[in-house]
Amino acid sequence: MDTVLIVDDNQAVCNALALMLELNGYQTLTCLSPDVALELVLLHDVALVLQDMNFSQDTTSGGEGVTLFYALRQLQPQLPIILLTAWTQLEVAVELVKEGGADYMGKPWDDAKLLNSISNLISLHRLSKENAQLSRVESQRMVAIKDADLCGMVFNSGAMQRCVDLALQIARSDVSVLITGPNGAGKDKLADIIHANSPLKHKPFIKVNIGALPMDLLEAELFGAEAGAFTGATKARIGRFEAADGGTLFLDEIGNLPLSGQVKLLRVLQTGEFERLGSHQTRKVKVRVISATNANLAEEIQTGRFREDLFYRLNVIELALPTLNDRVDDIQPLVEHFIGAGFSLNHQALQVLLAHHWPGNVRELENACKRAVILAQSSVLSVDDFGLVQGQVSLEAKSCISEVVWPANSQAKIKVASVDSSAQSSIASRPAGKETLEKYTDEKSDIQAALDSHNGVIARVAKSLGLSRQALYRRMDKYGIDK
Repeated sequence: MDTVLIVDDNQAVCNALALMLELNGYQTLTCLSPDVALELVLLHDVALVLQDMNFSQDTTSGGEGVTLFYALRQLQPQLPIILLTAWTQLEVAVELVKEGGADYMGKPWDDAKLLNSISNLISLHRLSKENAQLSRVESQRMVAIKDADLCGMVFNSGAMQRCVDLALQIARSDVSVLITGPNGAGKDKLADIIHANSPLKHKPFIKVNIGALPMDLLEAELFGAEAGAFTGATKARIGRFEAADGGTLFLDEIGNLPLSGQVKLLRVLQTGEFERLGSHQTRKVKVRVISATNANLAEEIQTGRFREDLFYRLNVIELALPTLNDRVDDIQPLVEHFIGAGFSLNHQALQVLLAHHWPGNVRELENACKRAVILAQSSVLSVDDFGLVQGQVSLEAKSCISEVVWPANSQAKIKVASVDSSAQSSIASRPAGKETLEKYTDEKSDIQAALDSHNGVIARVAKSLGLSRQALYRRMDKYGIDK
């Protein structure tokens, strides 16, 4: 509940204003003198001040009100102040409004007008405080980003920025982190950022891809083995946990860990203790564990393939990494990074890259860029250089894809929502060759069908056809369809 401070030397005026405000949901503080008003502002969270202009008997100059106004402004420059004035101080009040006063009201005041002004000013003041807080947070974040080691990660999207911000916050602690997301999206790079910005950055950082290790050797890799523990073990070997002692261990594809290994991992996370294979000697390590998976561990728990208690040990904090398809703004800077300064893209190639679905995420994009650089006939890369066999279009790729030229011998597939079946079948799948996307949607009947289906709402029609609104308007003009 917002608090309004009422400052007037007339107790009856204070009482009347307080009653009106309290009936309308405000808390009130009242006082009869400027000195007490300043003390109250220091002691309480005041959202707005209603102040008189004169506080001494037979004084009409407004000088006392001016002094109080500037004293309040000095204490809290953004505090809204409404000046209550008789007509003899109107010019003074107007000058104070020019100096930052929020409003002025003549006595007797209009209740409705005063309440409306108070409501608006408090709302603006609250918004201003929130914006100031956000600006401070953003400034602190920018300082943190500037000083952080981002390990070469390239991004421009808000989704990726949020992931990096959270990774930098997590880095300062020593809790276990679970990074989730699809293959090739950059989970290992986030793990690099967490370690590089942690207090353990000068300690060992050991990476283990659980999915790449043979199941029969997995426990020996993680926990070590004594000589003779299994066929071929001719000498003792330390495991990855021992190698990472005092530092960080990154367990990629943690969902592939067998149940026997999960039991031992749980024990290490709980106590720091384990035994090498073939040994009864208990060893103790202190390791921060970062794990990653593209699997749905909640489903794995339901099917009994993953221990629920281990999941909660690993997942103190989860970092959910979005697909590249959900952060289209990252595609162009990533492409520029992968192809290097010696190459550039023509407009058509850029539009196709933005429109491609990228099921393999950043890894697929990097591979496509490597291919383009190797096979390019010039320093300006074209669509054919990237070798995208199938033009998989993402509607999240925004409206810029409306003039895309697809690679030869490909099949363009556009997701069409809420269009009747005849329009959908004619738009959704057509042989592409060297035709443009415009050719798939420029038939008057298709556009008319989409307009009818969406009751003429241009934004929805454009989205259903995979076009920008501007591109849709051009086609409507071309075919004489009424806007």
